[in-house]
Amino acid sequence: MTGAKREIRYCSFPGRDRKNLFSCALFFSLLPFFLASSAPVLVLAAVVLSWNGGQSILGVVGGLVFSAVGDCCLVWPELFLHGMGAFAVAHLLYSFSFLTSRYAAYSSSSWSRFLYLILLVTAGGFYTYLYPFLKKDPESDILVPAVGVYVALITLMGALAVRTRRALTLLGSLFFMLSDMSLALQVFKVMPPMKQGNIVVMVTYYLAQLLIAVGDIKATETTEDFSKWKAS
Repeated sequence: MTGAKREIRYCSFPGRDRKNLFSCALFFSLLPFFLASSAPVLVLAAVVLSWNGGQSILGVVGGLVFSAVGDCCLVWPELFLHGMGAFAVAHLLYSFSFLTSRYAAYSSSSWSRFLYLILLVTAGGFYTYLYPFLKKDPESDILVPAVGVYVALITLMGALAVRTRRALTLLGSLFFMLSDMSLALQVFKVMPPMKQGNIVVMVTYYLAQLLIAVGDIKATETTEDFSKWKAS
């Protein structure tokens, strides 16, 4: 998104050089592609907003919108950090949503504590495994802490999804983690490019967003049904 704003700003000044004009033309020529790549997520955001109203803007709807921004940023490798930042905000908004009263809080059980442990060990182990490859990157000074913070945020989102004890929400968070892990293995050259690698990343990503969105709608329906039953 930052890149898009920069290109539009260049367009508003006719005295810019040829390179900036080319960048402007390239941006607008690729605009349909950006819209197509982020359209499924934006459609999900519109559906959740229509069902849940404004209460979900600082929650799943906001997370979906920031995810769409991240999708656009990841089109260009030089905007990878911007995209990761957008997805980090999305995870924060999902986490905030999972803490609201629409998602009933349950006392911790041995099952949930086991899942917390699995998430923590998996996230920590994956970051440790990824660390040497991050150090090889020319931007390692930024990437090493940035990826660490991102891993912590997506793990927090997953842990709060466990707390809700809602199958759709939990599965959505797990698929999101799987998608990001698959992407990281390819982006940071941990493994050679796979023929079906991008398909794995995108299928798990869109499935994750779908499950989180539907889970949020069902959480609202359950809360409203309970309120009606309590008032009767």
